Amino acid sequence: MYYRRILKMIKLKNTILLIVILFISVMTFSPLLVAQENNEIVLHIFYGQGCPHCGTALIFLNSVAENNSSLIIKEHEIYFNQEERKLFEQITNAFGENIEGVPTIFIDNKVFVGFSNSIANSLEYEIQRCLEQGCENPVNKVKDEETIKLIGDSSPTDNPEKTKIIRRLTLPAVILAAIVDAINPCAFAVLIILMSTILVSTNRKKALLSGLAFSASIFISYFLMGIGLYSAIQATGLSHTFYIIVAILAIFIGLFNLKDYLWYGKWFVMEVPLSWRPKLQALIKGVTSVPGAFAIGFLVSLFLLPCTSGPYIVILGLLAEATTRTYAILLLVLYNLIFILPMIFITLAIYFGFTTTEKAEALRQNKLKILHLIAGIIILCLGIGMLIAIKLGMI
Repeated sequence: MYYRRILKMIKLKNTILLIVILFISVMTFSPLLVAQENNEIVLHIFYGQGCPHCGTALIFLNSVAENNSSLIIKEHEIYFNQEERKLFEQITNAFGENIEGVPTIFIDNKVFVGFSNSIANSLEYEIQRCLEQGCENPVNKVKDEETIKLIGDSSPTDNPEKTKIIRRLTLPAVILAAIVDAINPCAFAVLIILMSTILVSTNRKKALLSGLAFSASIFISYFLMGIGLYSAIQATGLSHTFYIIVAILAIFIGLFNLKDYLWYGKWFVMEVPLSWRPKLQALIKGVTSVPGAFAIGFLVSLFLLPCTSGPYIVILGLLAEATTRTYAILLLVLYNLIFILPMIFITLAIYFGFTTTEKAEALRQNKLKILHLIAGIIILCLGIGMLIAIKLGMI
């Protein structure tokens, strides 16, 4: 009887202990679980319209937010919005920082200035930490709290006028580079061979449509290549580094074209490599239809890259550093329209009988060195101008 009482007391104590443990567990962990489920992470990004680093940062943050409904992104444009600029100053003062440069991102007690791959990784870590532990809205921060600041590639916060100047200069640069590409003798030579081949075997109308189809395919292929390279530069966060590289590249391309004007054929030429030309001619001479001309344009565009990609890559480096994505796409459309205009002009001139393929080829050969001179001067000046823009702090 006595042992039964002892067993009952032990069971009762164990039961009470179990209930107490369960109660403590529920009281301890349930608020954390609820907080984790209902926790909203408020992130503030201050950016400037036309700032390429800002565009890259916004794309990244929006992609993260798509996969996380708890992340709330507050976007503040400060170049042209005075109210947002005042808020930016208030938050930086509250954090005890004198931060210059956009994008500037606030999350909990941390500040990220600029954007780069390392900052992207740090932001992902902070967002995950806030999901697990909870974070305060940066707007509520007070001045005396500890602030952690990380700095990456950024653009000035106080120069919307510089942004306007850069945009004004970017448009003429795009037009001039497109003209250099448009007068490139490589594209002329390919089109003339194509027109000659089709005119031998068929009528002028089919030659007209073939020439236009070829020009359209060149436009599409170069535009898509431009969008792809521009996106790649933006995604890597290396737009400023790439800008410096292409500025130097532009100077070399300009000098090489001047070399072709002074000593054409010596060492190398800024055209399709001589070893490629027989294969290229064989491909083009096999075209006898409009769809064939359209299809061959995509393939020929690869052969043309060695002699036409220089100005294009320079401009892509400029756009990646100095413009937003939307504006860059519009400028790429403009660039490629200018690029194919001479092709369309030659096609129409041959169709309407103003010239022949033989005369067009003779004109191309006679003006070959002059075309290299014009291209060399423009691209050289463009490269020097890009480096000056860096020196003056405009980029």
